[in-house]
Amino acid sequence: MEVILIALISALLSAALNYVNNILNSIVPIALHAEQYMTTLLGGSGFQQTFDVIFNFGISLIVLKFLKRVFDSYILWQDGDPDADPINLVTKFLRAIVIAVSFPTLYDWMATATEDMTNQILNSLSGSLSDSFANSVMAMASLNLFNAVISLIFFICFFFLYIQFLMRGMEILILRMGMPIACTGLMENDRGVFGPYMKKFFQSALTVVVQISLAKMSVGLMINGHVFWGIAAMMLALKTPRFLQEFMITTGAGGNPMNTVYHTTRLVQMAKSVIKK
Repeated sequence: MEVILIALISALLSAALNYVNNILNSIVPIALHAEQYMTTLLGGSGFQQTFDVIFNFGISLIVLKFLKRVFDSYILWQDGDPDADPINLVTKFLRAIVIAVSFPTLYDWMATATEDMTNQILNSLSGSLSDSFANSVMAMASLNLFNAVISLIFFICFFFLYIQFLMRGMEILILRMGMPIACTGLMENDRGVFGPYMKKFFQSALTVVVQISLAKMSVGLMINGHVFWGIAAMMLALKTPRFLQEFMITTGAGGNPMNTVYHTTRLVQMAKSVIKK
């Protein structure tokens, strides 16, 4: 019976691991640029058209909100302080327009830095591992029933983690699409929805880096025979979104959104310098 169960589990793993053998090398680009891969699968250029439609809609909302604030404050005298310097309102308007227009370029920079840092982390965690993930797990599963069951549990966790990566990629895609609309919050004194929006955006990007690093670490631990550490690292990778949400600090209402971008870029640069050492 034990031999039959081991053979059955090995057959299941063999069929499944052929699909996910090199998944760690491509998961970060998939998460950061999900539209490129879904466009390849679906065909057409619907995502780019959707980006354009939402961008035009967001810019229109910013302009309409600016005109409404000007009309209510300086003509009807019903909103805000009519004695306030109009340059403040113009500054908020220009800031919202600039961030909405420049965001695709800023995101490409951030995605490149994130992918570069993640690749360096993965290379540093690889160490002297020479065997492939699939071959190592299959060899472990063929030893006895316990190892076979542990390998099966590990793969199930890995499968759910892969689904989480795809969901994270779609989440980042939606956040990218909605950025021009979120920039309308910059017309408010407390930045409206823009503050929580940026927090969610950077949390999603950081989650990708932490999850892929923990996944690579779990693979290394499994290959080296530390099965329980490998399972623990994989389960922590699955819980990463909740883990990061507990200590992500919300930016104060009076904070500058460009400061958030600056500090995030500095953190990425510091992490890259540490990894290179």
